[in-house]
Amino acid sequence: MAVMTATGADLYYLCELAGYAGDDYQRLFMSRLYYDRRNPDGYSIVGPFVGAPYAVMLLENLIAWGARQFIFIGWCGAISDPVKIGDIILPTAGYIDEGTSKHYGAAGNPRYLVDFPLLAKVRQVLAENNCNFHEGAVWTTDAIYRETRREVAMYQQQGILAVEMEMSALYTVARFRRVDLAGILVVSDELSSSNWRPGFKHDQFVQSRKTACRLVTELLGSI
Repeated sequence: MAVMTATGADLYYLCELAGYAGDDYQRLFMSRLYYDRRNPDGYSIVGPFVGAPYAVMLLENLIAWGARQFIFIGWCGAISDPVKIGDIILPTAGYIDEGTSKHYGAAGNPRYLVDFPLLAKVRQVLAENNCNFHEGAVWTTDAIYRETRREVAMYQQQGILAVEMEMSALYTVARFRRVDLAGILVVSDELSSSNWRPGFKHDQFVQSRKTACRLVTELLGSI
């Protein structure tokens, strides 16, 4: 089992929770791979990384090395008005606006629904810990500076909750390779109005990030 975390802050906090030494890692491309050398059947943690192509490079290698269950932890920008900074999202669909998924047979319907078994386990651990969360589709894009007002309005009308850069590609490749994968996203900023509202330093965002990491650690322990 592997945890893929997009950001360095979450990577190091997950390692702290797992008891992995920060300087004891293996290089995987430009990322760090942590695991318990005394327990080869335990779980690994890999990150940081940005964007669909690089995320899939990591995923493909982890699959080749034997991982079969994956949890992705990332940040996202809210485009649905009820979704606010610090909220947690369980993505159950990815709207494909990235170029990687088409190479894995997802060139038809851009809205990619998923039903991996691990999603149900993540949903359960969130509910059992009385953690409020949103569930639904997210928009995955390669072009972070091309989230135009027109596009945001279009995706809002389709009920998309947030925008980020990896989720749809990870889901597409997981289905193609027949492995189990779930994502947890924490809202770092808001694009639901015409003005961008960053929240990277907000207390609620920081606490939600740490909550997500702790819940993932709890889930890994139960599995």
